[in-house]
Amino acid sequence: QTKHLGVTPPIAVTYPTPREIEVTDLLVQELTAQGTFESEEESKRREVVLGKLDKLVKEFVYNISREKKKLPEADAKEAGGKIFTFGSYRLGVHGAGADIDTLCVVPRHVTREDFFDEMHRVLRNLSEVNELTCVPDAYVPVIKLKFQDIPIDLLFARLELPKVPDELELKENTLLKNLDETCIRSLNGSRVTDEILRLVPSIPAFRTSLRCIKLWAKRRAIYSNVMGFFGGVAWAMLVARICQLYPNAIAGAIVSRFFRIMHQWRWPQPVLLKPIEDGPLQVRVWNPKIYHGDRFHLMPIITPAYPSMCATHNVTQSTKKIIEREFERVSSDSSERQLKWLVFFLVNNNIGIKDYIVITRSGMVESRIRHLISKLESVENLELAHPFVKGFDKIHHCTNDQMATDVMHGIFDSTSITDKNNIESSQNSTDAATARVIYTTTFYVGLDISRRDPSTKAPRQLNISWPTQEFIKLVKVWDKYDEKSMGIHIKHVKSSELPPEVFEDGQKRREDSKKRKRVPPEVPEDGQGKREDLKKRKHDGLPEKINESLHDSILAACVDNNNN
Repeated sequence: QTKHLGVTPPIAVTYPTPREIEVTDLLVQELTAQGTFESEEESKRREVVLGKLDKLVKEFVYNISREKKKLPEADAKEAGGKIFTFGSYRLGVHGAGADIDTLCVVPRHVTREDFFDEMHRVLRNLSEVNELTCVPDAYVPVIKLKFQDIPIDLLFARLELPKVPDELELKENTLLKNLDETCIRSLNGSRVTDEILRLVPSIPAFRTSLRCIKLWAKRRAIYSNVMGFFGGVAWAMLVARICQLYPNAIAGAIVSRFFRIMHQWRWPQPVLLKPIEDGPLQVRVWNPKIYHGDRFHLMPIITPAYPSMCATHNVTQSTKKIIEREFERVSSDSSERQLKWLVFFLVNNNIGIKDYIVITRSGMVESRIRHLISKLESVENLELAHPFVKGFDKIHHCTNDQMATDVMHGIFDSTSITDKNNIESSQNSTDAATARVIYTTTFYVGLDISRRDPSTKAPRQLNISWPTQEFIKLVKVWDKYDEKSMGIHIKHVKSSELPPEVFEDGQKRREDSKKRKRVPPEVPEDGQGKREDLKKRKHDGLPEKINESLHDSILAACVDNNNN
């Protein structure tokens, strides 16, 4: 029997046809025109930066070995240390300006505290490094930085080994023995990425196909794990599975079959690249027969490296419907559409929006949006809630307390705002030096309202008081929430109040030409103001353009980070 990759035999092993070759050539041309490939110069610069970072890690391990652990000189030199890459860079599908996910692997005598103290100090003293941030308390602790203007996320993992040589690989499950859960999670990204590459029959076909699917998902605003859609690793595993089913196919054919199969997929049947394996640890491995919570995963896509996890546990009923609609939309199109890749990559610009709700909040809120989505799904007359996948940042320079209060209540004009990308120039201005600075990030969530039953004349009501009040409570129980310097505010606005900055080029503001009598969403009275007051408030522009989705209304979340 012929050996195959995956949990089932291939569907077809035929080789590319002339038409499929033509379609693939056109796809590569369009991906190039869309700017998905970085320049050769930037690629070389990344290699240089990674080389320098690897050298810094080895020096860091040596210094800890000698100065703190008092190891002999010979042992300290052999202690090693190594940098691994993972994510889009390791998969070979990163674009210009993309960050590099990296993992610092060290021997057993180097601790996480050493990493966040000493390694952070070393990086801070380098002139080539800026925008350095430590997040040691994160679910996966990380140091974020820019090294020669290349963004890097640097994770840490300590192995139960006396030394970490350059030839070390992370494939063996026994390397996970005696590690804490944080180190296992940190190692998981690299192990999963490497396993995906081992499980695809043709890496070039996989990479071109994945570039296409990633660009399409981003343009359709369904690329975000934290918002309840699929993240990068989930999309990679889906494409890898199609490559396994058609091992001799090239990118043009794989993309076409990707949508055909994903549209017909019988969720919650899991997507697997290989059978789930047992390992040497007493850790949780995804298994809905054993773990009750795993049974509620709506679109499970399971990582291939031990311990296997569900990469899509954040998916909600709403985001599942949205993803399925997009699969159906593409699969129902004529196959001739594939020859028009420019049309395929069009943004999600269906405009059907009338009402908006704005949430103004300080601190971290992005990871909590999906909880709001889940609560909104229980609201009567609401078909689904569609979160937009990114936030929009602003800096407000408030010259008095009233202006600061207004900003935290979502009331501001453009005169006091600068883009976060312009933070240096804004800080150098005379007004900025004396002003109180408040940072805001705005998130949008569309509310798809069910159509009225023509057989009834009874008035309808969309009451979102309970979901929004619960969301406010969730935000305020955050241990770093400061009532004095932070705030949360919810307001409702009409589409006619949207600033021009939120529209893509060529899009127009929705005109309320057909005035239907509708019951607007109820806004709870938890410090958010009366509806009459909300109508009078002005909601200023956002720093970047957004794509509107097919919904009746949008929930907008404004996040304030108050910096006194």
